[in-house]
Amino acid sequence: MVKVEKGDVIRLRYTGRIKETGEIFDTTDEEIAKQAGIYKESGVYGPVPIAVGAGHVIKGLDEQLEGLEVGKKYEIIVPPEKGFGKRDPKLIKVFTLGQFRRQGIIPFPGMPIEIESEGGRKIKGRVLTVSGGRVRVDFNHPYAGKHLIYEVEIVEKVEDPIEKVKAMIELRLPRIDTNKVVIEVGEKDVTINFTPVLEEIDKNTLVLGEILLESDLKFIGYEDVTFKPNVEELLKPPEEAAEENVEEKVEEQEETEEAGPAETVQEEKTESDETGEVKEETENKAEPTEEIVEETKAEEATSPEDDEKTGQ
Repeated sequence: MVKVEKGDVIRLRYTGRIKETGEIFDTTDEEIAKQAGIYKESGVYGPVPIAVGAGHVIKGLDEQLEGLEVGKKYEIIVPPEKGFGKRDPKLIKVFTLGQFRRQGIIPFPGMPIEIESEGGRKIKGRVLTVSGGRVRVDFNHPYAGKHLIYEVEIVEKVEDPIEKVKAMIELRLPRIDTNKVVIEVGEKDVTINFTPVLEEIDKNTLVLGEILLESDLKFIGYEDVTFKPNVEELLKPPEEAAEENVEEKVEEQEETEEAGPAETVQEEKTESDETGEVKEETENKAEPTEEIVEETKAEEATSPEDDEKTGQ
């Protein structure tokens, strides 16, 4: 019997529906998504990898995963305050009909809209009523104030350190082939090299993925997280990155050129140590001095009598 604890990396299968209406709003099952009319072509289906307690799923669900057994199915009820929140009357705003018409929009009840706040954040809402030149828009979440029912099954508890890291990458960057990513883990440190998959992913997506991954990996126990390339390198303008690559190649070339002659000298030195006197004699023959030349000439001029004395 394997139970789930906070900080565990698991693979979770679930389907969420609204208690009051029975509407299915989220699922990891592709067939259920199609039947419920919420299927997305770009969606990723199948058991989702999460770290329990890290906020990867809605709060009320996350909290109730602790203590559940792997392989069993459960039904979990999430109250509004731990789901999509309670309805807030302050989030119902009134606009003039002219504000919409000036933008070429003819509002009607149930119409989804999106506005930009003063801080630049985009807020989604839904038109409630259109009456007397006034438009009431509700910016509460569509499921605010609703109880949620989740049918869940913990498919697996991931134990292997490398597989845990792969699971977190799969969560944040589901389109990446994690088998191509180079992962090195220590007791408290991890290095992730995305270089082999750089051509397979948009750089901005990778930047966001690394930011989120760092938080995830620290949550599951790693104190030092290193990415190759890191966020700073990914955000550099192409011309700067190109200049750095050129500089690196020049430095490598210079190091190679410096290392080459040094190795040759070392080899020659080793050879001279082994040959000893032989090399010394060779050097003398290769570079004769003036004295040796004079002696040679003298020998060539030696008389026949001297030859007889030497037995030659």
